[in-house]
Amino acid sequence: MNFNSLKSLLTVPTGSLQIPESPFINVDRTDKAIYFSLIIPTYKERDNIQNIIRILSQLLDEFIPGDYELIVVDDDSPDRTWEVAQSLTDKYPQLQVMRRQQERGLSSAVIRGWQAARGRILGVIDGDLQHPPEVLTQLLSGIQQGADLAVASRNIEGGGVSSWSVVRRFLSRGAQVLGLIILPSVLGRVSDPMSGYFMVRRSAIANVTLNPVGYKILLEVIGRGKVGEITEVGYVFCERKEGESKVTWKQYVEYIHHLVRLRLSTGRLGRVNQQMNFPIGRFLRFGLVGLSGVFVDMAILYLLSDPTTLALPLTRSKIIAGEIAIVNNFLWNDAWTFADVSMRQQEWRHRLKRFLKFNIICLAGLVLNVLVLNLVFNFLIPNRYIANLIAIAVATVWNFWVNLKLSWRVTDVK
Repeated sequence: MNFNSLKSLLTVPTGSLQIPESPFINVDRTDKAIYFSLIIPTYKERDNIQNIIRILSQLLDEFIPGDYELIVVDDDSPDRTWEVAQSLTDKYPQLQVMRRQQERGLSSAVIRGWQAARGRILGVIDGDLQHPPEVLTQLLSGIQQGADLAVASRNIEGGGVSSWSVVRRFLSRGAQVLGLIILPSVLGRVSDPMSGYFMVRRSAIANVTLNPVGYKILLEVIGRGKVGEITEVGYVFCERKEGESKVTWKQYVEYIHHLVRLRLSTGRLGRVNQQMNFPIGRFLRFGLVGLSGVFVDMAILYLLSDPTTLALPLTRSKIIAGEIAIVNNFLWNDAWTFADVSMRQQEWRHRLKRFLKFNIICLAGLVLNVLVLNLVFNFLIPNRYIANLIAIAVATVWNFWVNLKLSWRVTDVK
């Protein structure tokens, strides 16, 4: 590819994932604000990109001629999808291409595209032709009739999936039910909250910092945006004709993570969190690490104290089990929960210093843990394992907050 064609690539926005209130206008070109910007996030879609650009251009040229743009946002695909898309720009003047080399992820790709967009209405469609392009006109009609958000849904009349397995159908429905339990105020507003095919008014999400996890950006739009009226249009999700599916178990884990984070950062809990300035994301990671420590703690406690094993005294067994769990938790927290700090202080003396602090703080927490364990076991619930879980929960809050303030912080400044 020559230098002149590279120059025409869109510049990748940087900074926070926030949509500007006014459309992006490049003063060096003859750009002007337009009605509709459609983002097509891609990764290894070389075999599909030409077809989808052709179909979308024909459809939108008839519906809103000259008043739209297509923006391909490619995550530096090894098959050079961005290069194929770039070669089409002469034939399709409404097409622009962005190549991201420093970031990855579907949700952030969509937001970066929206940041560079000129449209008053912002949309997203998959680049693999699994979203039928003809539904776009129905979604646009819904917006023109006053909706803030128009969603293509598989779960209303006219919608469905073409050939999903029983397992995939079960996982999809299960994810939706789980979402309704965790975040009913968001997922209860649409029939297909996992849809990746929708459009929204710029004004509904302008000046809001989005913080997506994984690929379900619709949750972020509804949860954080100022979305009033919502309309839905049924569509049948088609199996891809070219390329390979990118849906894995990891997407379901990210979906649950996203639900929990939205639940803790929006609504009443979100307002409390803002007032307390509490690092929810870091606490969730700390909690997951602590959960691994629970299994270690429980296993060692059983081996040491159960009457069928070593039958050691409960307090002594708890101290040994707790210390082993502390070592487990430190290793995971240093590598994951506080990795941003650890990476800046990687020398062994720094790591040893963090471990000693962590150990002292957690030993203090262990004293608290033992006290709570004995109080609950002797006076409230005469079950060693339930009492132990309650003691662990109390100590977790102590351990996180004090370690946040003392153990993982940058102390050496060059």
